[in-house]
Amino acid sequence: MQRLILPLPGNEALATRLAAQCGGELGAVETRRFPDGESYVRLHGDPRGRVVDIVCTLARPDPGFLSLVFAADAARDLGAAEVNLVAPYLAYMRQDKRFQPGESISSLSFARVISSTFDRLVTVDPHLHRHPALAALYAIPTATLHAAPYLADWIAANVADPLIIGPDEESEQWAGSIAARIGAPHVVLRKTRHGDRQVDIEAPDLARWRDRTPVLVDDIASSGRTLVAAGAKLAGMRPPQCVIVHAVFAEDAWEQVSSCFERVVSTDTVPHASNRIELTPLLADAILRDLRD
Repeated sequence: MQRLILPLPGNEALATRLAAQCGGELGAVETRRFPDGESYVRLHGDPRGRVVDIVCTLARPDPGFLSLVFAADAARDLGAAEVNLVAPYLAYMRQDKRFQPGESISSLSFARVISSTFDRLVTVDPHLHRHPALAALYAIPTATLHAAPYLADWIAANVADPLIIGPDEESEQWAGSIAARIGAPHVVLRKTRHGDRQVDIEAPDLARWRDRTPVLVDDIASSGRTLVAAGAKLAGMRPPQCVIVHAVFAEDAWEQVSSCFERVVSTDTVPHASNRIELTPLLADAILRDLRD
C-alpha cells in the first residue's frame, strides 16, 4: 500500500521531494492555536493501514513539538500501520550528561518521548558527543545517515583546488573522509570552548597551502562562533568557503558567518537561504529500506 508522507508546517518542500522519490502520497498537517494558546492539529490524508512518515526537521523544536506528537498520535489513532519520524536535523543532543547538580539530561528525556511516540527515526549526522550511536539513547530503530559524500561531491564540482579544513580535533575523521573522496588535502584546527558562545581556535602553519582554496566543513552552524573564529585564521589565503550540514544559524549567526566567507553553503536538512546541497536521495533511500543505525 502506498505510504503517506505528512509534513509539519515548514517542511512541505522536503516532503514533496520525498513523496516523489518514494512513490508516496503527500498529505498535510494543519495546525493552529486556540485562543487560549493550545494547539489544534488535523491530518489531511487517510492513514488507515498505511506506513506514515511524518517529516519535521527539529531545529528550534520547542514551539511546535506538541503538534508533532499530536500528529503522530492522530495517525496511530486513525489506523496507521506504522508511524515514522523523518527528522533531518535532530535536536536535544548537546545535554548528554549532568554538568551541574540538578540539571536535566535533556537528550535522554527527549529520546524517551520520541521513542514512545514513533516506531522509527531517520536523521542526518546527529551531533553525538558521549554516546557512540543513537541506539544508546533511543529505544526504537534508527537510521543515522551521513551527508559527507554529498558535501564532498558539491565541493569537487564547485571549488577549484580545495583544502578541506576541519574546525576541531573531533572533525578529523569527517574532514578526512571528505578530502579522500575528492583527492584533496586536509588539515584540522584545534578548538577550545569556554562556554556556549566563546571559543578559541588554533591553526597549524597554513603557508604551504596558499595556492589552495580553504573550505571549512562542519556539521552544525548554530551560534556560528566556531566558524567565525576559524575563518579569522584563514587570512592571507584564497577567499575561504564554508560548507555545513545543518544550517541552524541562531540569532545573528548567519550575518556573522556570512561576513567571514566568500560563500556559505548548506544541505537542506534545515530550510535556509544557504541551502544548495539536496539530501532527498539519501533520505528517500533510508525510508524505503529497513532502518538501521
